[in-house]
Amino acid sequence: MDIAIVIAVVVVALCFDYTNGFHDAANAIATSVSTRALTPRIALILAAVMNFVGALLGQEVAHTVSEVITPPAGNHGLVVVLAGLLGAIVWNLITWYFGLPSSSSHALIGGLVGAALAASGTDIVHWHKILDKVIIPMVVSPLFGFAAAFLVMLAILWIFRRRNPHRVFRGFRGAQTVSAAALALGHGLQDAQKTMGVIFLALTTAGYYLDSNGEPQADLPLWVVVAAAGAISLGTYSGGWRIMRTLGRRIIHLDPARGFAAESVGAGVLYTTAFVFHAPISTTHTITSAIMGAGATKRFSAVRWGVARSIVAAWVLTFPMAGLVAAGCYVVLHAVIGQ
Repeated sequence: MDIAIVIAVVVVALCFDYTNGFHDAANAIATSVSTRALTPRIALILAAVMNFVGALLGQEVAHTVSEVITPPAGNHGLVVVLAGLLGAIVWNLITWYFGLPSSSSHALIGGLVGAALAASGTDIVHWHKILDKVIIPMVVSPLFGFAAAFLVMLAILWIFRRRNPHRVFRGFRGAQTVSAAALALGHGLQDAQKTMGVIFLALTTAGYYLDSNGEPQADLPLWVVVAAAGAISLGTYSGGWRIMRTLGRRIIHLDPARGFAAESVGAGVLYTTAFVFHAPISTTHTITSAIMGAGATKRFSAVRWGVARSIVAAWVLTFPMAGLVAAGCYVVLHAVIGQ
């Protein structure tokens, strides 16, 4: 076992976690910034802190990610994990450059699957878990987010229908501090755990943290949890201004009430899927669909559906494109390292 490859995988995983942070920072704060509930700098600090805290609250999603594939033992398996991470990072950077809020979660899982297929075919990919924990939630969570945000916003409009709009918006602008914090907590809970899962997968592939039966231990090492939490928090503080403009303004111009509805629904979906279903869903898909749902209560034509179609295209392409890039990375790494 080459310890240098183990270290390289851990470092690259933390780099992915960092890119996940700045790529997805907009998820939690774009609506609050666009409605002027929070200044950009305060919003980023709030998101970074809550990302760190959220990352410490569970390990269920991490275990799900670590069970998506079973890499070959030894250095060959580490090369597969490393290639999957590189594929996810490259796709994250491409979509960040073009300002598209694609899913870092699906880029990561797509990268792992692509590298695994390039290495050993379909035998080491757990398709049933991908279907149950990735594909179905990938389809259902945005649809639910859209519908729930639409209904929540309709309820808000009905409850406050006789109130002064300026006073109502001022109240919701304050409430957005809470909803943005809740969404950032959910982002840390979901996305940092995915990196923890990949690091744990690499470590168990290398023969570390196994029980007496040779199975992965039940609890992740504390240093893995803290390192992943710190990396995503630092990445979040670095910001993701390109994607923030897309979520905050290009889809629809949000008011504070609609921003609050979208953030609250998004946070609720993230908590439920993490704690109840242990499913690594996309925070990007969830909040974007919730923004569309809340915005559609103005009128459906108020949503810029052309921008929405571009975002949906990025969603659809993420899994296969990250997998394709990861497969290419595997071929190169396998030739260079010779495992």
